[in-house]
Amino acid sequence: MATTNDLKNGLVLNLEGQLWSVTAFQHVKPGKGGAFVRTTLKNVLTGKVVDKTFNAGTKVETATVDRRDMTYLYRDGADFVFMDGDTFDQQPIPEKVVGDAANYLLENATAQISFHEDAPLFVELPTSVELVIQHTDPGLQGDRSTGGTKPATLETGAEIQVPLFLETGTKVKVDTRDGRYLGRV
Repeated sequence: MATTNDLKNGLVLNLEGQLWSVTAFQHVKPGKGGAFVRTTLKNVLTGKVVDKTFNAGTKVETATVDRRDMTYLYRDGADFVFMDGDTFDQQPIPEKVVGDAANYLLENATAQISFHEDAPLFVELPTSVELVIQHTDPGLQGDRSTGGTKPATLETGAEIQVPLFLETGTKVKVDTRDGRYLGRV
């Protein structure tokens, strides 16, 4: 148990049987009346974002979330198999938990996986990864009226927009949060 005075970004709360991560908070002391805490909470499982207000000093239940650095090994049907670097235990993670991170996962890539009571909650990748363009059409000389981008398929199968001058086989840096092209490597 903690109070609303102990809130900080990234803290996971257990509210009404659901896990919510604090993404923003603000202590407010109006001139008249009692102090309160305005928070923005994100549901850990569904991703839904809500605003919630607590009275200052109210007790809130915190959830224990264990974050572990794990190495992606291989895909086994609908599961992604990760290995804990400390214990060498292999842990299958369901496809729905991995989510969009699957577009940027290569074998032997490191990811941070959050667990609550030994159940995987979500997978966090580094903010950028380096991948090779597996296929892209050649850019045409006069095709620059729209900003000069074209679709490219990466080695993981994800499709992103890249500048016209890039060719198949080029190694690029990609933002894992929104799939943006960041530059050549």
